[in-house]
Amino acid sequence: MSPSSAACAADDIPTFADLKALAELMDDGYLLCRGDARPLHANAAARALVNDEADPLAALSRLLPADAIRTAHETGRWNTDLTLDDGLVLQVRAYFHDSPGGGYCMVVFHDVSEAHARQQELQRRHAQLRQTLVRLAGAQEQLVQSEKMASIGQLAAGVAHEINNPIGYVHSNLGSLQEYLHSLFSLIEVYERALRLPDPKAMLPEIEDLRARADIDFITGDLPQLMSESREGIERVTAIVRNLKDFSYSGRDDSWKSADLHAGLDSTINIIWNELKYKVTLEKHYGKLPLVQCRPSELNQVFMNILLNASHAIDERGTIHVTTGVDGDEVWVEIQDSGHGIPEEILQRIFDPFFTTKPVGSGTGLGLSISYGIVKKHNGRIEVRNVPDAGACFRITLPIRQPGLDAA
Repeated sequence: MSPSSAACAADDIPTFADLKALAELMDDGYLLCRGDARPLHANAAARALVNDEADPLAALSRLLPADAIRTAHETGRWNTDLTLDDGLVLQVRAYFHDSPGGGYCMVVFHDVSEAHARQQELQRRHAQLRQTLVRLAGAQEQLVQSEKMASIGQLAAGVAHEINNPIGYVHSNLGSLQEYLHSLFSLIEVYERALRLPDPKAMLPEIEDLRARADIDFITGDLPQLMSESREGIERVTAIVRNLKDFSYSGRDDSWKSADLHAGLDSTINIIWNELKYKVTLEKHYGKLPLVQCRPSELNQVFMNILLNASHAIDERGTIHVTTGVDGDEVWVEIQDSGHGIPEEILQRIFDPFFTTKPVGSGTGLGLSISYGIVKKHNGRIEVRNVPDAGACFRITLPIRQPGLDAA
């Protein structure tokens, strides 16, 4: 290297004064220390962080934890966040350069107060959102329970009506039976008195008169029919209660089980029949279905919601077709009504929570949303389409076996 080149290279090396001047231009605070932690220089941004005009370097050194420079010496660098008394948050980084004279440590103070404030605000809003979500989940649960209670009330009214009819004629038949028994006991009492006489035939006129007045011949003919009707009424009540139990039954542990979907459909139809029978002709087209892994009571609720919606879509008289079948590893249930169908502009919204076309006070609009959730939980699909000149058709598709479950 020529002397001129060496001189030029030496001139290019910045002096300590140059470095100090550059440090004064920095927005971040800068503190230079010897390897033994003695401070050498701090720029204006660093000195502004402490309220000690007499000895700002010592004040800056006191901001650092006792082991900061030692750790930087051992590892080459060190960092932490510091919060000052005035609330200022600093990100502090220390860099150590070892040298024969003991080395030097450079400490950089970066103001992160705004970023810290933003982070705290985000955390606060996140906490608020979590609280809001918890409240919304609680409100949704209350609304779902309200919808279920409304369904239970509707079911209870229908079941009460269905039970009231057979109970009514059983009660009437028991009244007739009581009168028949009174007449029969009176006739038996006359027969007993006749048998105690020397000549029982002497009381034949009285016996014949009592038989005529009590119309014993009618009683003996009517009693078998009366008992048959009463038994039929009690069996009808028993069937309704059994269907209600099948409709609402859920295992104690609410576990998945293999169930007959046809039995669930039949029990649901029987339970809501009072809502259907006055204007609906129900036609069943059942295929041959295997047992399906499911939660039966939840699927029964889906069937009930769709059947009731189908009934409400029929204004005066109409037909509901219930069809089932198998497609590979899946089963499907279709419920089609002959009502007025669903307008195309709302067809994609009917599974949204609270969406309803019914008048105010006629429902929360959660029925189909709940049904959608139940079918999704069963890893199935629920689809709806309009059938030309034949109302709407809901198709529920379910896997025969649930993924990850053993045979129930």
